[in-house]
Amino acid sequence: MSKPLSKILLIVAVLFGSAGVSYAADLQKGFAAAKRGDFKTALREFKSIAEQGDAAAQFYLGLMYYNGQGVPQDYKAAVKWYRLAVKQGFSPAQYHLGLMYASGLGAPQDYKTAVKWYRLAAEQGFAPAQSSLGLTYAKGQGVPQDYKTAVKWYRLAAEQGHPGAQFSLGLIYDQGKGVPQDYKAAVKWYRLAAEQGEATAQYSLGVMYKDGLGVPQDHQAAVKWFRLASEQGLALAQANLSAMYALGEGVPKDYIYAHMWANLGAVSGKKELMKLRDLIVEKMTSAQIAKAQRLASECVHKKYKGCETKY
Repeated sequence: MSKPLSKILLIVAVLFGSAGVSYAADLQKGFAAAKRGDFKTALREFKSIAEQGDAAAQFYLGLMYYNGQGVPQDYKAAVKWYRLAVKQGFSPAQYHLGLMYASGLGAPQDYKTAVKWYRLAAEQGFAPAQSSLGLTYAKGQGVPQDYKTAVKWYRLAAEQGHPGAQFSLGLIYDQGKGVPQDYKAAVKWYRLAAEQGEATAQYSLGVMYKDGLGVPQDHQAAVKWFRLASEQGLALAQANLSAMYALGEGVPKDYIYAHMWANLGAVSGKKELMKLRDLIVEKMTSAQIAKAQRLASECVHKKYKGCETKY
């Protein structure tokens, strides 16, 4: 669990209900407080009913300890509250307890135990757990590597609209692992994930359009998807968008934008992206380089949005 929980997961989790329906009003008070950023009040509301045995409140209290919202960040305390919720079969808590074991946060890193908890949540139909279980089979972490089983779990999550699983299923079809290679199927799943804002899927869909795999070659469409992923800070997409500008494919040739995107991608530290930027520099004047560097600096402050302004 390398990044804070998304608000979407918080909303999804409550759909699974709680052991004590009578606590629904108190839960809503906690959610309302959290929504307005009053985490201390949210913590108080959740803790009050969590201590009375409400599974949803126990889970959300665990999330607050994990994120350090209203309390100092404490992974062990998060695990404690997740454990109480899983005793009642609360699938979001099962999934997040699995994440803690997979990451070694608040519990010893143990992929087999992570798989155990993923599976319990996945078997209840919890899409994030199905996706993570698919990934463990694809990587062979805690279970023998098995792409066919990975496909099974990815598909179950993807059909529920989980963007990460849709991307992973697209990648499986793209690479032909566990299924016959099928670029059209890859494009289908990449697109579904990309339309939900999944940056890696947007980048991958751009590659399919650039290379004409599963779709007619269309450089303008490639640029569209590379740009969307670039605006989320994905270095590989920024590198590809840079190359499109440098070559004039799908966009008018523009070395300033090419340098800007290559420079932004090079921040990731990948040597090939630094080489791309250096190759572009050879075709530019010192004035153009200065403009590109200024645009890149401004782009970072804009969080990669609306960076292609007139210069």
